[in-house]
Amino acid sequence: MQTLMVNEIFYSIQGEGSWTGCPCVFVRLMGCHLRCHYCDTAYAFHEGSRHTVDQILDRMERLSSICPLVEITGGEPLLQPHVHDLMLHLCDEGKTVLLETSGACNISSCDPRVIRILDIKTPGSGEVDRNLWVNIEHLRVRDEIKFILCDRADYEWARELIHRRQLHRLVGTILMSPVHEVVPSPEVEGRSSLPIGDLAEWILRDGLQVRLQTQLHKLIWDPLERGR
Repeated sequence: MQTLMVNEIFYSIQGEGSWTGCPCVFVRLMGCHLRCHYCDTAYAFHEGSRHTVDQILDRMERLSSICPLVEITGGEPLLQPHVHDLMLHLCDEGKTVLLETSGACNISSCDPRVIRILDIKTPGSGEVDRNLWVNIEHLRVRDEIKFILCDRADYEWARELIHRRQLHRLVGTILMSPVHEVVPSPEVEGRSSLPIGDLAEWILRDGLQVRLQTQLHKLIWDPLERGR
């Protein structure tokens, strides 16, 4: 039976990436094998319940009937093999499917209709050694690369990687996001925020062809509110 451990399903405004500002149905799956220092969804590490793919589609039916955009996120959704069955069904229904995934899981088996948003981990995340570099070979123009940056050192690391790997030739969108403050917890080390103005100045000074982003949903609602 095709089942997935689901943390939450909700309807909100897309807060990140090239789809920022668009209404979107989110399916957050449970579980992650990384412990990024700035993780703001640590509740998804262990909280969730098991559902069949059909049950998930049924729960989404009312929302997805009014919204053509769906994002599968986590946690790390690619840890659960049957996420591919869910994405296949959604693509077959004509949905635009976004997959938010770390750089630590192989993306090559994803349905080619899925838009993959690859979160490459920087040194400041504490998980840079978990990046699976073969993923870069599987990227397409419609995919996106995201860097969450903790400080100037993270920015310089990402800038060098973009140039060395010619990432701007592989995808249509490269995103840079300043980290928001995350307080320490038993499973997450925590990080102080990076001022977005500083990151904007660095990008302009270097003429870097990337898209600066913030987390729009955190400006609209309480950053700690779930289902947003």
